[in-house]
Amino acid sequence: MKNPIRATIITVDQARAMLKDQREQRDERFPQLAVSGQYILPDYRLTRKREAFKIRRHTFLKKHFRSYVAFDSDNGQTLWIHNFPSLSEACFWLNTGLKPGDTDSTSSYQEWKTEHTAEIEVLKEQLRTQHHEKKKPVAAPKPATVTVKKTKHVKK
Repeated sequence: MKNPIRATIITVDQARAMLKDQREQRDERFPQLAVSGQYILPDYRLTRKREAFKIRRHTFLKKHFRSYVAFDSDNGQTLWIHNFPSLSEACFWLNTGLKPGDTDSTSSYQEWKTEHTAEIEVLKEQLRTQHHEKKKPVAAPKPATVTVKKTKHVKK
């Protein structure tokens, strides 16, 4: 394979920290992001809300089952973010910079997908293990029980 997938799966807290870092450095001339690389946030989608006469744009992460947010900050200065309905589409965008519908490339999304099936399956397996770890019930410690013996009082 000429171009392997370098994306890693992140948690919501890590994604929010990346968004906060980007927001804080919005007015910097040469921003330096704390975290650079390619990341995928599962089960969330990105929403934007414009307020104050469309001057300020607020970005939110909303819980959305089987939706993926791809974060690309490879250059260390710009954070690119997109929503995707499937994990393979998010990986395709992170790897090639193209969306599945784009046709200005020599290779198509389907060719890329068949070429990288093993890597996509590894990411899917990571998602499954994370999901099972979340669902696994945590053994709660048993509350301490105290037995009280009642005694009869004798009348005098």
